[in-house]
Amino acid sequence: MQLTAQKLWTKDFLIISLVNFFLTLIFFLLMVTIGVHAVSTYGATTSEAGLVTGIFIIGTLVGRLFIGRLIDSIGRRKTLLIGLTFFTATILLYFVDLGVSFLLFTRFVHGLGMGLSSTATGTIVAQVIPASRKGEGIGYYSMSSTLATAIGPFVGLLMSQYTSFSVIFLSCLVIGAVSLVSALFVNVPEAHNPSVIRGFSLNAFVEPKALPIALIVAVAALSFSSVLSYINFYATELDLVEAASVFFLVYSISVLISRPITGRLMDARGANIVMYPAIAVFAVGLLVLSQTTTAVGLLVAGALIGLGFGNIQSGTQAIAVKAASPARMGMATSTFFIALDAGLGFGPYFIGLIIPLTGFSTLYLGLACVVAFLIFLYYVMNGRQERAQLRRAA
Repeated sequence: MQLTAQKLWTKDFLIISLVNFFLTLIFFLLMVTIGVHAVSTYGATTSEAGLVTGIFIIGTLVGRLFIGRLIDSIGRRKTLLIGLTFFTATILLYFVDLGVSFLLFTRFVHGLGMGLSSTATGTIVAQVIPASRKGEGIGYYSMSSTLATAIGPFVGLLMSQYTSFSVIFLSCLVIGAVSLVSALFVNVPEAHNPSVIRGFSLNAFVEPKALPIALIVAVAALSFSSVLSYINFYATELDLVEAASVFFLVYSISVLISRPITGRLMDARGANIVMYPAIAVFAVGLLVLSQTTTAVGLLVAGALIGLGFGNIQSGTQAIAVKAASPARMGMATSTFFIALDAGLGFGPYFIGLIIPLTGFSTLYLGLACVVAFLIFLYYVMNGRQERAQLRRAA
């Protein structure tokens, strides 16, 4: 009865989820178009175009490292508004035509704004969700990112075919402005007696209690980055380009259907009942991907990877924020996203070095084994402690 009495779908929860959707939408809309812009407008090489795309995530990491230690002392609402203002204002720099070097600078500072804003939204949403519905709430909140993951690339590619890059940048500016105005209506619970951390100790930049689960999400994200960055290349090799065009749509549908169920399961029966199957399904999805030669096989792999990685992502975020004290929740959120961004951001570079040696099929087979090993790693890092806590509670 207590679970039903605690309201999840509040005004603040809906607005923060909407702001997160807008941030992620801009991220993916530009992610699929900015490389083409660099090549067609400035004559950038393929490697330079890749750097233009990826340096955004480096900026995001730097932003998270900076704000994670300060968010509670600055104030969560103030941090959110500063971050969104900076994120939106830097979109104007895309209109400045000063060559590839300035575009790289623009991408980096825009990433800084993303790091500030998304860390603030992740911290705030963890506070506005009732404690007894944390897993369910974060699952729904993460669905806003999932929707943007499906819509952003589709809209970006469509706009790049039928409009100019100036129209794309203007659209992003409008979306950013809407997110900023929306955030003005959020009532944000602030931390009581926030800890002020000075110096350069580990505690100043990350939440140590969240590091074990951060390691899990970093390895999972690195494995997923191989799909995110190279699925189109693999599909071209298999002559399955048409199927690849809806791969992430299938992925997103799989996540959207499963997350409400897995979120409730986490709250009712603990994280293990979701995390072990999610890791196993992710590994099976990569295995299917490595062996497929048909469109049906490719899309089945997309559905399995959505069930697997999609729920690993929301599950590990819930575990990270639950591990920290309320005063350190901002740092725990920052730690989670640093690990997620590190895996997604640096993964494509390292995987790109491996592909010429292994080919795509062997690569995905190897990553399936890496993800399968995460079952043991999760048990050591979190699973056995979770099991012991549930036994004591019983």
